[in-house]
Amino acid sequence: MTSRFHENAPTRRTVVKAAAAGAALAAPFAATTPAHAAGAPAFLHGVASGDPLPDGVLLWTRVTPNADAVPGSGKGPDVRVSWEIAEDKAFRQVVGRGTVTASAASDHTVKADVRGLRPATAYYFRFSVDGAADVDGAADATRSPVGRTRTTPAIDASPDGLRFGVVSCANWEAGFYSSYRHLAARSDLDAVLHLGDYLYEYKTGEYPTAEYTVREHRPVHEIVSLADYRTRHGQTKTDADVQAMQAAHPLIAIWDDHEFANDAWSGGAENHTPDTEGGWQARQQAAKQAYFEWMPVRPSTAGTVFRRLRFGKLADLHLLDLRSFRSEQSSVGNGAVDSPDRTITGRAQLDWLKAGLTASAARWKLVGTSVMISPVAFGSLPAHIAGPLAELLGLPREGLAVNVDQWDGYTHDRAELISHLREHAVRDTVFLTGDIHMAWANDVPVKAATYPLSPSAATEFVVTSVTSDNLDDILHVAPDTLSTVAEGAVKAANRHVRWLDMDRHGYGVLDVTAERTQMDFYVISDRADRSATSAWQRSYRTLTGTQKVERADSPVA
Repeated sequence: MTSRFHENAPTRRTVVKAAAAGAALAAPFAATTPAHAAGAPAFLHGVASGDPLPDGVLLWTRVTPNADAVPGSGKGPDVRVSWEIAEDKAFRQVVGRGTVTASAASDHTVKADVRGLRPATAYYFRFSVDGAADVDGAADATRSPVGRTRTTPAIDASPDGLRFGVVSCANWEAGFYSSYRHLAARSDLDAVLHLGDYLYEYKTGEYPTAEYTVREHRPVHEIVSLADYRTRHGQTKTDADVQAMQAAHPLIAIWDDHEFANDAWSGGAENHTPDTEGGWQARQQAAKQAYFEWMPVRPSTAGTVFRRLRFGKLADLHLLDLRSFRSEQSSVGNGAVDSPDRTITGRAQLDWLKAGLTASAARWKLVGTSVMISPVAFGSLPAHIAGPLAELLGLPREGLAVNVDQWDGYTHDRAELISHLREHAVRDTVFLTGDIHMAWANDVPVKAATYPLSPSAATEFVVTSVTSDNLDDILHVAPDTLSTVAEGAVKAANRHVRWLDMDRHGYGVLDVTAERTQMDFYVISDRADRSATSAWQRSYRTLTGTQKVERADSPVA
């Protein structure tokens, strides 16, 4: 499939050389600039775009008006920021301009919701602060780096294909974001889909422990206040690989728990302590405010992230918010997981999803879900594996049954959704998932206990983490040393699981055509190596009309 951007689609050689290309992309993003050192405003956090539409896209940046106006400080004067968007890198064909004010009230972040663009078209954009003095004292415009974005196909269009980068779980302290650099080097992506845990809330040295910390995040304490969340978002966007990826492709993001706190639910979180950290609602509101300030995301109903993006007649992308409305997690083995009074989606969101799936005229119904929907039971495992796997999944060591933070802990919602797919003949539904720090390719069974004698209602592709600990990291052993035993036990107990990898870090590339949806799984060589290489690992696909996953022999060219 040819690229929909002006550049040629990447060859295998292009992907192999991603490290060099990523370095070139990251070059404009210096930690400081001469103009900023002299006191002029500067764009230290890069640029981004997101939530593309057929006629528009959301543009984002952050301006630092002076040296004191660091993220979370609440300091710094208002700054008038101009933006422009063009059809060429040289900005000779400018198609839109505007201005917006950056102020301390929004942590000096700005967004421009640009409309009036052409469908399925690549654009280039940049920001500037007019009237700033350069190092020689002459009036000039301080300009941001240039970003590239892309609009979606027209609603009635039938594109030949779509291609998305897919990532989740990027823990600053656990390693470098090489996956982002390799995605930035590709010229064939329509967007990057981030499925949650864009950052982590822990204090430094807690996850992973200080002995295994690769780089220290800021602030060093657990983030609780609005200033804290702003500071950590700001640090994340100083990373050259983050800036390169978000300047190269539009971002489509949802949150999971660590944008708030571990195992967050509507009324609290596993590691939130009201007596010392204040009320949960105040903390949740602070986290949401910082997220919408720092991410190129349009707030949806009641300040959540569930929303729908359409890609012509080929695909609808339904994005879920599985933290704002959910009931508190039950304990493992507790029959409450089946209660109709408990929910992971909330009533309104589940009804919205069901209605959207039924009404969709698209060939593929893609659902971005931050936690795994496929059921998982665990067979007998040796104690030296059962304990670390329980830690990874958030389960008690003495009994592995279900991960109650996933849809397994809210079986009534899952059963209602699967029944809806079956009763309304909604076919070609693919769930796209993060969270679990492992890669999976699953059929989503109607009845897991009798599968494959009973049917599959959908399929699911789960991407591994960008950096966050997986099984070999917790055990501190080489990949495949012990995980093969655990993987075999999981597959034996769950016949709908077609493949899983518990050990590696990386990303996915999802390729969608009228005939099939395929996930190419890529792994990086070493999360602790800033120059880590990337390699294709496996590919799985689901053919239209089958509701089942099968292995593909090679990645999409």
